[in-house]
Parts: sequence; C-alpha cells; structure tokens
Amino acid sequence: MRSIETLIVGAGVTGLAAAGALGEQADYLVLEADAEPGGYCKTVKQAGFTWDYSGHFFHFKRPEIEAWLRARMPGQRILRVEKRSFIDFAGRLIDFPFQKNIHQLPQPDFIDCLVDLFEASEAPPSEPAGSFKEMLLERFGRGICERFLFPYNEKLYACDLGALDVGAMGRFFPHADLRAIVRNMRSPDNASYNQTFTYPEGGAVEYVKALASAVPPERVALAEPLLALDLERRVARTATRELRYERVLSSAPFDRLLRLAGLEPEPGVFSYNKVLVFNLGFDRKGRAGVHWIYYPDPSLIFYRVGYYDNIFEGERLSIYVEIGLSAGARVDVEAARNRVLTDLRRAGVIDQHQLVSWHSVVLDPAYVHITERSLAEHARLSERLRADGVYSIGRYGGWTYCSIEDDIVEARALVASFSS
Repeated sequence: MRSIETLIVGAGVTGLAAAGALGEQADYLVLEADAEPGGYCKTVKQAGFTWDYSGHFFHFKRPEIEAWLRARMPGQRILRVEKRSFIDFAGRLIDFPFQKNIHQLPQPDFIDCLVDLFEASEAPPSEPAGSFKEMLLERFGRGICERFLFPYNEKLYACDLGALDVGAMGRFFPHADLRAIVRNMRSPDNASYNQTFTYPEGGAVEYVKALASAVPPERVALAEPLLALDLERRVARTATRELRYERVLSSAPFDRLLRLAGLEPEPGVFSYNKVLVFNLGFDRKGRAGVHWIYYPDPSLIFYRVGYYDNIFEGERLSIYVEIGLSAGARVDVEAARNRVLTDLRRAGVIDQHQLVSWHSVVLDPAYVHITERSLAEHARLSERLRADGVYSIGRYGGWTYCSIEDDIVEARALVASFSS
C-alpha cells in the first residue's frame, strides 16, 4: 500500500490551488473523478463558439493572485469588462440591482415599491430576522420583494426562501438602505463586487491551466474517484488501490465526503439545488450592450441569460441560459431545450435566429442551501473530520457561497497553516 503525506480530493480550482501551494517537493497526490481537471470551471469550444460550464467571470480583490495567474498564461489575451447587467421586468430592462433602481419601473410599481420600502425602514425595531425571506421583507418591503427578490431567488435556489439562513448569500447580496436607494434616483451608483471582471479569450479553463502549471502532471490521478475513507486507519480507497495518508484536503461536496467517510449528518440538513445550463450559439447577432439579464417572471423557465458574444465582441449571438431545479428533479434535456428556445423568443432574446450549435450540462450540486442547521452541522462534522486529518474546503466542501478567488485564498491559507 502506498503511503502519502497529503491526499487532495478534487482537481478543481481549490484542489489545484492547494497542490500548487504545497510545492513540488511536498509528498502529495490529487485524485480527480473526471477525465480532465477543472471541476465546474471547464470550457467547451464548438462551431466557433467558446462556452463555459455556466458563466465564470473573474473579479479579483487581491491583485497578487491575479498577477500570479496571469504570469502563468503567456500569450493569453485577458479581456477586462465593465459589467452591464439588467433585470427583465415585464419586458422592460431595469438596471441591476433591482432595489436600487425602482425609479425605472412603471409609475404604479415604483410608488408601491417606494412606499413599502419607506414603511419598512420606519418600522420599529423587532427581533432579528429568522430567515433569508424575513430579512428581505423587513429590509426592502413587500413591493420590491414580490416583484423581484422573492420570485427571482425562488427560481434560483428552487426552494422555500424561508428555509435559508439570513446570511445565505453573504457579501454577494447587494444590500442597500433607503438613503442609498433614493440617492441612486439622481446619481446612479450600481457598483457591485463584480462590477469589473476579467475573462480569458480562451475561456475560464485558462485559469485552471494556470493553476495546474504549478502541479506536476504525474501528481494528478484523473478518472480515479475516491470511493471510501477509513478515518481510523487513515486509508483512502479507489477502484484500483488503497492509499495511506497523513491528511486529506477535500473539495468534494461535503455531504458526499461524509458518506465516503461513513459519517451520518442529520437527515435533510445538507440540501441544495442543481442548475441545468444551456450554451447556445446562433447564426446572427442579438442584443448588444448587455452581459447578463435576470428573469424573475415565473412563467419563463430560466432565471438568467448571459451573453458571451458581448464579452468577445462576436458577430453571432452566443449565450448561456440557467435553469434552477430541485435536487431530486428529473432532467429532460430535449424538452427543456425546446422550452428554452420558446421562452427566449417570448422574452425577445431571439426572433428569427437559427440555432447553430448547443451544449448542456447539469451542475449538481449548484447552489447549496445555507441554513441554521447546515451551518451548525457543518461546524460539528468538520471538527470531527479534522480530528482525523480530513479538511473539507472550497465552495462545496465548505457548504457555502463564495468566489473562485476565495477558494484559492482558502486553499493557500490552509496549506500555510500546516507549517506554522
């Protein structure tokens, strides 16, 4: 049986960042279930179109990380884009975020939203909100919630918003108070955490290649999924071998890691949605000047449409379309694609366009449901795993909502802690 100091589970962004941080002299091996690295950060090229597994647009808060990645992407043109995002409200495009741009709504809707917002801001202090849904209602009022925040997030998360934790979206939720919303009516300021983003001409996979450049290929075992962890013996089993380890760094979904380790969480505590993504390429240009649009309308199957062609300045419409589904939903790709094309015409995204090429992928899991129970159970079981040398990190290992940069930072910090 081979012994190894550090076993890394998953060759996505988190796993590759951890491997690179360990350094070539370290004793480690990366196990990856798929035939290629990258996790969800993969790129598909078909018929002259470049697509990812959904939109992966990079917004770096730490210049040193971006510089490190760019230094490992020689010859790759990096596009820097000022985001233009909108909400489709009954066929009218409203600047994102909705709550800061209610003055762009038809007058009756604007008045309802403004009055409810004012009354919410004037309400006497109450007990802290107990859920994401309660927080939205208390902060923004019924008008804004019912027109956008409730229907959009229900389509996105495919669950009852009342079950989600107040901080389910963390720093990624565009909070705004009454004063900021009123000021925005005169002097627009819709800046958000990803107001400026970068995107490699070769697709998001170029960032994966940059991370992988710091990892010798022989240290990555592709198409070799982890099948079981024996915590007591500190042995990992795959279909072809057993590996004795000192520690494990896993970016696998936390609930799946628990099953591999023979641990049982509270029933139903780690819930999530999955997202069906369609990448679609058409024969002619579509709407210009927009990078993505949010669709709260429950009658439309998708919650967001993103425009690759407006990032690449292409001459043909190239989009990704995202559909939120419950974890147990059956996916009929052909039926969903036909519905998507119908709804894209209804929404005015396409008219006489002819579909040239398409691709689909199911992200499972996609968005984890962050609840009070999941936070507590994750903390309890993470402590149990760490006692046996197993560290669960990254977006899905941490059962959280974070950026790709956050994954790199977390992986590097964990590796640094081993030598401190």
